[in-house]
Amino acid sequence: MLVKPKVRGWSLLLGAVLWGIGFQGFMTGWAQATTLTVLTHDSWAMDKGLVDQFEAQTGIKLRFLKGGDAGAMLNKAILSKGAPIADVIYGFDNTLLSRALAAGILQRYLSPQLKNLRAETLLDPQGYATPVDYGFVALNYDKDYFRNKPLPTRLADLAKPEFAKLLVVENPATSSPGLAFLLTTVAAFGEDRYLGFWADLRKNGVLVANGWSEAYYTHFTRAGGDRPLVVSYTTSPAAELFYSEARPKPSTPPTGNLLFPKGTFFQVEFAGILKGTQNLAAAQKFIDWLLSKPVQEAIPTQMWVFPALRGAALPEVFKWAETPSQPVRLSPEWIAANRDRWIEEWTRTVLQGQAPSR
Repeated sequence: MLVKPKVRGWSLLLGAVLWGIGFQGFMTGWAQATTLTVLTHDSWAMDKGLVDQFEAQTGIKLRFLKGGDAGAMLNKAILSKGAPIADVIYGFDNTLLSRALAAGILQRYLSPQLKNLRAETLLDPQGYATPVDYGFVALNYDKDYFRNKPLPTRLADLAKPEFAKLLVVENPATSSPGLAFLLTTVAAFGEDRYLGFWADLRKNGVLVANGWSEAYYTHFTRAGGDRPLVVSYTTSPAAELFYSEARPKPSTPPTGNLLFPKGTFFQVEFAGILKGTQNLAAAQKFIDWLLSKPVQEAIPTQMWVFPALRGAALPEVFKWAETPSQPVRLSPEWIAANRDRWIEEWTRTVLQGQAPSR
């Protein structure tokens, strides 16, 4: 008669102890739960399964904050330097690298994965900016529009009357591909002639969009716009084929690349930990995750760029993502010394219509 009450009493005591331990563990886990905010450009995309897996394995909740095109995104990070709006930034490129470094917004971190990355992407030996991917900015054309029309064969052709009002570019003050294309023209024509080329483009009706998404998805003829020439990437034709809803599915892309001599630009995209983050360890784990093989192999068909990781497999559709033989490569130091002046000169010439002073 007395056994059951004793057992029941012991069970209640044990249950209370275990409940207390469990509650304490739950509260500890709750207190340690981390939300990591990642500031990205508008083109950020990643496989949801990989994101969910990262969150499950680390206990870190990821929050992605899109900040416009890369230039606009970086502006937001710089303007909020005193009270960072994110823990990590992803998507600024080598045209903006020196600006990010000079602004002092980044926390140094040397990921153990750096040794496995392509040497040509390692542009910041100090370790403030971690390369994640690379690509090539180039002119794309709509094959249907040019089916029975000649294509330009060099950059200078874009200013000819037969190509009037056919080109849309991005504003270099707010767009990384726009800035990359501006730098391409500086390299192609030289500092003494590049503004003359842009003045001729203005007379020829070039359209300037704020960013890549607007240029490609609003003004390019493939999206229903009226411009069959657009500044984009050599991977864009592969993306067009991959996402094509035409039936039967075409065997070749509806767009192509114009790989002029000195007409493409080598671009590297970086991630960095924002100075002032309260989640440094979580931010470091996120950087390492970006460089992991599963994420690097997902990048090509998520953001249509090449993975920085050596040996990362490319999807079959990337046979249409051409690699230029001689892309323009400019040192971050030269870009840093001249970028603001080039943008100011471009703005006066193209947006304000002032005659070039040289």
